[in-house]
Order: sequence, then structure tokens, then C-alpha cells
Amino acid sequence: MPNEQASSPLVLVVEDDDHIAQVLRFMLERQGYRVTHLADGRAASAHIAAAEAPALILMDVMLPYLDGFELVALVRARPDWNAVPILMLTAKNTERDTVRALDAGANDFVSKPFEPNALLARVRRLIQVQSA
Repeated sequence: MPNEQASSPLVLVVEDDDHIAQVLRFMLERQGYRVTHLADGRAASAHIAAAEAPALILMDVMLPYLDGFELVALVRARPDWNAVPILMLTAKNTERDTVRALDAGANDFVSKPFEPNALLARVRRLIQVQSA
């Protein structure tokens, strides 16, 4: 069992809303993913600088200290992280925000409130594409 856990994909969740973070953790862990949760941009920035790359980053746009767009730039600047798929979550759902997220280097963009099964399908697709 420990080997199975170590081989399951790691998802980095960067979300400052505790309730949403708990929901995301529950959903992802039920699907067999390992989850690391960070609650703000400063913690995420330190993690990006020091940790091994996850299989996927699920990140809010609006975060304390550094926003999601700044974090995408940090991820894309690290050679060992720049291919990690990034799925951004936001309560802002204008076309401008979607375009900005995708132009910043995000792979996909989901508006809150999100449909859990649709979000999980996007997570599966992005992780499959990365591991292919």
C-alpha cells in the first residue's frame, strides 16, 4: 500500500478559502490523488522554489501576497516545473480573466462555483496528457 500511495499523482492545491480547499482535497483524494495544500501565494512561491514538481497544480487566481498569475510565471520560469499542467480556479469569470490566465501559461481555467465531476474530468485529462 505505501508504494501505491507514492506512485499516485500529486496535486498541488493553492487555495485560500478553507472550505473550498477541504472540498478539493476530499474530491481529489477520493479519486486516488495525493494532495498538498497551500493557502497563500507566499507559501506557494516558497514551495515552488524548493519542492519537486507535482503532477498538476490546481490554483485560485485571487490569493493573498502573490496572485495566481504571478505564481504561474514562477512555475513556468522553473525548468523542472515548466511542463506541469496548471488548472486555475476563480470567482471572476470574465473573458478577460480567462484570456489572461491562459496567456500567463495556465492550461485550463474553471470558474467558481465549479461542477465537481467536470473539474475532476479536467484534472484527469491534464494529468494524462502530462504523463503521456
